[in-house]
Amino acid sequence: MILDAGTGLRGVTPLFGGQAFAGTILLTHLHWDHVQGLPFFRAGDRDDARVTLLLPGQGDGRTAAEVLARGMSPPHFPIPPSGLRGEWSFGTIEPGPFKAGGFMVEAREVPHKGGRTFGYRVSDGRCVLTYIPDHCPTVAGPGPEGWGEYHLAALDLAAGADLLIHDSFLLAHEVAAEATFGHAAAEYAVGLGRRAGVRRVMLAHHKPDRTDDELDELAARFASGTPAVFVAAEGEILDL
Repeated sequence: MILDAGTGLRGVTPLFGGQAFAGTILLTHLHWDHVQGLPFFRAGDRDDARVTLLLPGQGDGRTAAEVLARGMSPPHFPIPPSGLRGEWSFGTIEPGPFKAGGFMVEAREVPHKGGRTFGYRVSDGRCVLTYIPDHCPTVAGPGPEGWGEYHLAALDLAAGADLLIHDSFLLAHEVAAEATFGHAAAEYAVGLGRRAGVRRVMLAHHKPDRTDDELDELAARFASGTPAVFVAAEGEILDL
């Protein structure tokens, strides 16, 4: 299973050792930074690939392929989704539990500006990964610290997870000016992890102009508390 399909998807192909991808790509939403890697995923764009791509239902009757084609088709791109080689199927999902790629998944809608957005809870029966890469909790209210409300959908998705990967685009002092862009603060991500009883929190979806040193400093701020907190790094492999 692959969660989202931004340009980092190009880096996934080498992990398959020359084999085609056979599995599920699960999109949280349709913003550019979560879909523009699709036509450059070489392990999925070959004759022997078998790919199921699932995305949140849009509530207007459009199919998943039609929605994707709005950004991936001429004149914006040379081919539509149907032009990808291999056996591709496109579908929509709604909040609730379902099976995909050999995993049990729980989808819940979370607030994020500019389109329907889901968070996911993924389990193989032994470990639980919670993935909420884009989240604007201030939509649900300021919450106890002013960083956003710890609302039921987020708490349910994260409850007892082995790893919570969460939107940390902002810092607490940036929320007042920038939360309207649709993102959460790192402090909120850690607070959610603490309230939900997760084992580890990965701070992700970094603001593009944050330096590596600044991200290291951010991780150091939470080094002595619980849960364990670290920042996402490109190419990192985690053992759950």
